[in-house]
Amino acid sequence: MPEDHDWEAYKVPPTRTPVSERTTSVPNPVNFFQSAFSYVFDTPVTFVREWIERWQAKNKFYYYHQKFRRVPDLSQCLDGDYLCYYEAEAQWRRDRMVDQEIVEIVRERMAACKQREGPNQFQNCAKEMELLAQVTKAYQDRYGDLGYHGNARTCLMKQKHRMMEERKAAQE
Repeated sequence: MPEDHDWEAYKVPPTRTPVSERTTSVPNPVNFFQSAFSYVFDTPVTFVREWIERWQAKNKFYYYHQKFRRVPDLSQCLDGDYLCYYEAEAQWRRDRMVDQEIVEIVRERMAACKQREGPNQFQNCAKEMELLAQVTKAYQDRYGDLGYHGNARTCLMKQKHRMMEERKAAQE
């Protein structure tokens, strides 16, 4: 390889960017507006934001999930205690949403196992299939046939009727 390069074929960029020379003594208005904006708008906003961040750093508040306290079931409410009825209904709705999510997560795990295993899904995904069957049966036992407008009272009555049928079948 030759030591001397062909400077015309491979032009080397300049090593330093040339500094523009001022041709006039008039100040640049852009610099004036930038500094005015900085002092009038940016500095106070930055000060307030840093003050708020310092104040919040003292009082850390972690809010990952809203936590509700457990309330008495509808069967534990006193007669005519409408606030207890309302809280039990809200608790039932939250429990139903949690159970729906549990079923959905197990279903997604089952689908992922089927996708991953391919033709061997019946052998390798037997545990997931059994878990999905158990979860869907439990969900269907508790919330099945209630429909969209189901509530805590109808769910409680369904549970009561199921328990009565189980006792009657056990006696026979």
